[in-house]
Amino acid sequence: MSPKENPSADSVKDKPSQCQTQLASADPSAPGITTSRRSFLKAGGALSMSSLMGAAALMGQSGDVEAAIEWAEHFQKNYRLMTPEEKAEARARLERRYSAEYDKKVSVDGTESQPGVLMGYALNIRKCIGCRRCVKACVEENNQSRGSKPGQRIEWIQVLRMERGEFSQDKMDHGYPEGLGIQVGGNAYTPAGQVLEGQYFYEPEAVPEKDATYMPIACMQCEKPPCVKVCPVRTTFREGDGVVVIDYNWCIGCKMCMNACPYWARRFNLTTPVLPKEEMNPVTHYMGNRPRMRGVVEKCHWCLQRTRHSRYPACVEVCPVGARKFGNLLDPESEVSLILARKNVFRLKAEYNTFPKFFYFYD
Repeated sequence: MSPKENPSADSVKDKPSQCQTQLASADPSAPGITTSRRSFLKAGGALSMSSLMGAAALMGQSGDVEAAIEWAEHFQKNYRLMTPEEKAEARARLERRYSAEYDKKVSVDGTESQPGVLMGYALNIRKCIGCRRCVKACVEENNQSRGSKPGQRIEWIQVLRMERGEFSQDKMDHGYPEGLGIQVGGNAYTPAGQVLEGQYFYEPEAVPEKDATYMPIACMQCEKPPCVKVCPVRTTFREGDGVVVIDYNWCIGCKMCMNACPYWARRFNLTTPVLPKEEMNPVTHYMGNRPRMRGVVEKCHWCLQRTRHSRYPACVEVCPVGARKFGNLLDPESEVSLILARKNVFRLKAEYNTFPKFFYFYD
């Protein structure tokens, strides 16, 4: 080999290796940047992290307060896993955003469950007159969506209207086939306590209606809540005082809790909630009645913003006939404890072993 064909050591040293990066040339025909997989991933990771930090810094320094707050909410932990300082910071962010959004001073309470308290609820099913004032009070107190389009109207309490009836011996042979009453008896064609089609949203001229019985249903705050068991992200859980709550910021909208609940007690925000500024209740609780967002599940929580400050839930206060009672199940002298000891009491769907703390009773 001639000296011209044999490259010198200097020329070999100056030649870049495949793992070294060359400057990009303006000539399209020239070779581009040559890099290794390791250096590419390293550079990409550094760029992604720097981009996130830069975006956070820009949002924090910009005048768009809402954008900065929402950015921080995306990266906050599950509320149960936060430190007391992180919880206070999360509530302060919400207070600033809600106050700006609704043009009023909004408070987001964080009062936790108290030791020695197990909340319980009792309803006198014979006293209920079906006025649905409890439904209206619940909507106003807990900032529920009140729109008119499909999916915008949310009510945590449902009052079922059932017609009274009786089984008669005279109708035993008037079923189908006629005169035999074997396949379908004659008493099947008269009301006997069944729920009729469309009776969840009835609007009578006066209540109580003749031959009608009413049965309100809401979250039963189960001791063994099936909704908690199926939640894949643990955004819904039972608190120490027995109330089942939801961390709305962590809800992914999978609706598994809705499918697991045997009491039809949970609602899904299919659209952005409709909450007029002038109707928004500014006294809120982080785990309770603070405004929700689209794509999350919500439900009754026994007005935590009230009950954890020794007040009755809104539905109890507004009931005109005193059919609703609320108290501490661990206090033998509370209203609910006395009812359980002295009245005829039953729980809805007790065979499911959910152990509700919502009791129905009658004299």
